[in-house]
Amino acid sequence: MRGRRRGNGRPAPQVEETPREVLGVPARLEVPAFPSYNPPTRAKIELGRHLFYEKRLSANQTQSCASCHVQEMAFADGKRTPAGSTGQTLVRNSQGLQNVAYFSTLTWAHNGMLELEDQLPVPIRNDNPVELGVTDGVREEVLARFDGDPLYKRLFAEAFPESDGATVEKIIFALASFSRTMVSADSPFDRYAAGDKSALDERQRRGLALFNSERFECFHCHNGTNLTISYRDESTTPATITFPFFNNGLYNVGGDGSYPPHDQGLYNLTLDPDDRGLFRPPSLRNVAVTAPYMHDGSIETLREVVEHYAAGGRVIATGPFAGDGRTSPLKSGLIRGFGATDEEIDDVIAFLESLTDRTFIENPKFSNPFVGAGP
Repeated sequence: MRGRRRGNGRPAPQVEETPREVLGVPARLEVPAFPSYNPPTRAKIELGRHLFYEKRLSANQTQSCASCHVQEMAFADGKRTPAGSTGQTLVRNSQGLQNVAYFSTLTWAHNGMLELEDQLPVPIRNDNPVELGVTDGVREEVLARFDGDPLYKRLFAEAFPESDGATVEKIIFALASFSRTMVSADSPFDRYAAGDKSALDERQRRGLALFNSERFECFHCHNGTNLTISYRDESTTPATITFPFFNNGLYNVGGDGSYPPHDQGLYNLTLDPDDRGLFRPPSLRNVAVTAPYMHDGSIETLREVVEHYAAGGRVIATGPFAGDGRTSPLKSGLIRGFGATDEEIDDVIAFLESLTDRTFIENPKFSNPFVGAGP
């Protein structure tokens, strides 16, 4: 809500803001979908921003969401896989959070997490592995930290005026609302697509052409507004939403298409043998600042990523995960391999670097509200 003062000093009637205005979505993007039970408000977003950077949200007060999602890295963390608040190592790479609200499914490999409100309980409450560690045994202790803090008492009251006090559900709703504001749409590529043909140099334009070519085939999994086919927004009709997952030949343990037993992708959820190694294609926005790559962070550089696809899969010669991913019987038919010169790979990398949105990763509205706030 917003209003202005009348000439007589009384406030003018409040004007209802649209979700686009509240979330700060630029006109060139669609508004992301959000559940009717958690409409975005500025008060929930502000509370969510504070909670995102709040270490008291973890059971032992050592980590926050921002510990694994760093703004300078487009809210990835630069590690192969992160560690939770108790030091337990997770098996999957921390993804960047730009435009997270536009995915049709959330996390690397889960076909049932369709809303941020479904996904956020995992890092907050999960006990195997522990991330923030807010299990039932410590929940009330954690919530009491916020109920006893004057700042949070005010923020919770403003965000949820219908009831008093902090709850896990309110925390999830606020974090989801803040996450939906993480919209990236001002990279050189965005400006090029909007009509500024000088936004990309010649090499980047050649890389874009290769990226969209049938030889490289990158666009089959990475296209559209969010550079991934896992996409929806508020106007997407349910019948047209797709839930894509692919085996990209990263592993072929035992020659039957399997991945390492500690993480076989969608198979871990469905137990369908055909789902071994299936993972959701990530967005490529800001991909140059979110290394390392793949679901397990096992590829270090963009060059190695392009070379992986050019080879049609990865060969691991020795060790417990040895296998030839190129011959995996479960590998997607889109991963066929292709010939590419070093110059062409350089061009594609240059294009991928044009997806970096400095406005997003430097935007103060996503930054730590406690930095510079004084004692």
